[in-house]
Formats: sequence, C-alpha cells, structure tokens
Amino acid sequence: MSYNPPSKLTMIMVLVMLSMSLTMVQGQGTRVGFYSSTCPRVESIVQSTVKSHFQSDQTLAPGLLRLHFHDCFIQGCDGSILVDGSDAEKNAPENGGLRGFEVIDDAKKQIEAVCPGVVSCADILALAARDAVVLTNGASWAVPMGRRDGRVSSASDVNNFPSPSDSVDVQKQKFADKGLTTQDLVTLLGGHTIGTTACFFFSDRLYNFNGTGRPDPSIDPTFLPQLKSMCPNGSGSSNRVALDNGSEKSFDNSWFSNLRNGRGILESDQLLWTDNQLLWTDSSTNTFVQRFLGVRGLLGLTFSVEFGKSMVKMSNIGVKTGSDGEIRKVCSAFN
Repeated sequence: MSYNPPSKLTMIMVLVMLSMSLTMVQGQGTRVGFYSSTCPRVESIVQSTVKSHFQSDQTLAPGLLRLHFHDCFIQGCDGSILVDGSDAEKNAPENGGLRGFEVIDDAKKQIEAVCPGVVSCADILALAARDAVVLTNGASWAVPMGRRDGRVSSASDVNNFPSPSDSVDVQKQKFADKGLTTQDLVTLLGGHTIGTTACFFFSDRLYNFNGTGRPDPSIDPTFLPQLKSMCPNGSGSSNRVALDNGSEKSFDNSWFSNLRNGRGILESDQLLWTDNQLLWTDSSTNTFVQRFLGVRGLLGLTFSVEFGKSMVKMSNIGVKTGSDGEIRKVCSAFN
C-alpha cells in the first residue's frame, strides 16, 4: 500500500485547528497569571487593600474567607454573593452575617482606576480570601484567575447549603455535589481555625441536645461551663464564641486538636471526629483529622499546604467564562 503524505495546506489547517483547540480548552477554566499582561498590579492592589482593612478590623479575615466560600457554593464562584438587592443571594437567611463586602468594593474601585473593565469581582474575591489567610499567619498559594462575574443573584437559589447541624454523610454529599472529596471537606472546614460564631448556631448542644434536655455528650465536660457562661440559657443568642478555642486569630491546625478534645463548637465540626449520638468515630473524616494532627502510624498531612490545594479546587466550582458572564464595573450591581 502506498503512502501519500499530507499536503502543506492540510498540515497548516491541522496546526491551526490544534491551536484553536488548545486555546478553547485553556479558556474554559482559570490559570495562574491570567492578568499578567492586562492588569499586572491586580494581586498587589488586592493584597494592600485587604491588609489596610485588616489593620483596622482583624475580624474581617474570617469574614472574607467565609464570603468566598458562600459565593462558590451557590451558582459557582461568580461574585453573585456581592450583588445588592432585596432578593439577591446576600439577603438569604443562610448568608446572614456575611462580612467583607466593603473590602471587595474598595479593591475593585482601585483596580478599575488602572485596569478598567478587565478584572472580575469573582477573581478579586478569590484573591482576598487567600490574602486574609496569609494575614492570619496562614500559608499562601497561587490563585488561578480568569473567572467572569455571574449575571444572576437570587436568594431563592440559596438552598441545600452546608448547615451547622448536618450529619457527616450529609456534609460529604453536599461537598461531593460540588466535586469536592472528603479530604477537601475536612480541610476546608479547618478554615474555622479563625473567626467566631453566634451562640444561636450551637446553644442547643449546651442545654437541650436533640430534645433530651441534656448537653451534647461529645462536649468536653470541663469545657461546658465556659460555653454556658458565654451562651446563657434563653439569652445571649447573638453572643460570639471563637470557633477555635484559644487560637481564633491564628491560622493553624489547633482547630483539629480541639475536635479531638471534644471542644468543637459547631455540631457539624465536632462530628468530623465523634458521632454525637453514639460517641463513635466516623473513620472517613476522623482519619483526616488525625493525619492533620500527625498521629503516629498514619501518613501525615500539612494543613497549610492542603488548605491551599483545596481552596484552589473550591474556587473553580462553576466558573463562568466568555459569554457566560461579564466583568462588572462595580461588584454590587450588574452592568
């Protein structure tokens, strides 16, 4: 059988098609250095803005991290949580207490002054979450960018969001629905190493767990009086309690130690170590907690390293590119 080599024109057409294919694949996701030529100062502007606000109010660090998480879990990481409106995402009950909007707005205003119409609010939010972790002594990570802002923000879309009362199985399913593994679940919840929560979200564990009239048996009995003093029965529902007792301002792995010692604040957090009903451990999540603690006999995990990896995965949930989104002029309103 004779072989006829392709013509020069055919080869050129193949190369052009391959080039177009590679460009399209790259354009479907995010990448590090996306703005290297179009807005090279974007990371430094966001970093300095977050730092400036943090110096005035350190509680904004966990606020920005939570803001990014809430954005990504509803309609993907598209900045839709930032939009104003009575029926917008930010006004859903599940998003009550979100903070840090003014930081994103400030960074956006500064970026628009030097790179108008180039950088999305969704990318600014992803950068701000990373910088907030760094400012609380956490490790940095490279943030892939290239997201576009969503054109829809509806409170009615905020459903099936992770809840403080979710069982381990429910938590795993909600994360799996977003393409995240059990390790990602344990790692990302480790973000609770900074910040506080209101007594409203866990006071039932202190006084009337599951309608028993008694405290949650998985709570360390020596820790219980301290929690009760901060969250009096029948009052103080808005009082704030550190999610990582003794280390709420430092991004470290002490939160995992607190779980091991029965000092997890939210029920959904403590369940990663111990089942509250039967006081047995859930090996699917407990093993990862132990690995972050460096328990002998298990392959250890470095929390700061794994957190960055899981954040990159989470920040790519439902990313919009091209005509699927826009670049907003201001983060609080559609163009």
